[in-house]
Amino acid sequence: MSDKKNSWFSGDFQSMEGFLDTESRPDATREDQKQSEKRWEKSLESDPQTKVAILRRQKEFRIVYQLVAIFSCVVFSIIMLYVVAHLPAFGKANPLADEVAVRYIEKGLEETGAVNVVAGMILDYRAFDTLGESFVLFTALICTTILLRIDKKNMRSINEDYYTVLKDTYFDTSKDTVLRTVGFFLVPCLMVFGIYVLLNGHISPGGGFSGGAILGAGLIIMSTSLGFTVSDTILTSKRINLLSFCALGFYALSKCYVFFIGANGIHNPIPKGIPGAIFSAGLILPLNIAVGLVVACTMYGFYSLFRRGGIGNA
Repeated sequence: MSDKKNSWFSGDFQSMEGFLDTESRPDATREDQKQSEKRWEKSLESDPQTKVAILRRQKEFRIVYQLVAIFSCVVFSIIMLYVVAHLPAFGKANPLADEVAVRYIEKGLEETGAVNVVAGMILDYRAFDTLGESFVLFTALICTTILLRIDKKNMRSINEDYYTVLKDTYFDTSKDTVLRTVGFFLVPCLMVFGIYVLLNGHISPGGGFSGGAILGAGLIIMSTSLGFTVSDTILTSKRINLLSFCALGFYALSKCYVFFIGANGIHNPIPKGIPGAIFSAGLILPLNIAVGLVVACTMYGFYSLFRRGGIGNA
């Protein structure tokens, strides 16, 4: 048992390997599908009782489906009308709705240390929501990997070749001289600008989401213009997963620490620094970096999976 545990921790043993594997068989051609449908129709004509039973079930399903759809629409409409009926009248002051916005504007700089009110709001006051948004991106990347990842086990079409897809020879744009030259000059500019937006998100417009989007766009253009051979040397599948995991783990642990000391009335020892300085606003700067890494890795992962069915060299 201990040997199996050690091999599992080292990565040599996969306990879930083959758990989701299904029978591997090639896709049927269009002619085979037509012949199969014709055989099915002939079998129904020779057995009228089965045909009547199938038609009855289809009719019952349509009736149930329509009733459920109508019921859902009515319930949803009632809820929305109830919410709209309790909204304040147009042009009428609503102190409860303005209270939070006034707090952000008047006390944001003092309480968060961030000159950018938006950064202080999403990474301090509402940091838990931002953590959920980051986990949504990470979960979306995992689901996309499960659905689109190509390997020897799920290559079922006679029109696809695993090794051809792996080498990215279907649409090799890296040999285009114009595209390669433009990418050679554009990618460094995008990377520098993305890092600038990422690191200055707490003192100027920008932050983790916008800076990460620029970095992700730079990685996509690099892969398109220079080829996956260049990008794979920088971002492999393990590195992307490790970056995303470490970024989300740091975000979760740091905010749990802040929530704990705040709920218990303990003084926060992390200094806010001088407003307007690069090293200020407490944890907002490293949290911006964490969010930016998750966004950049997610964007590049989506592109790589849709383009070739894999990330990095996997």
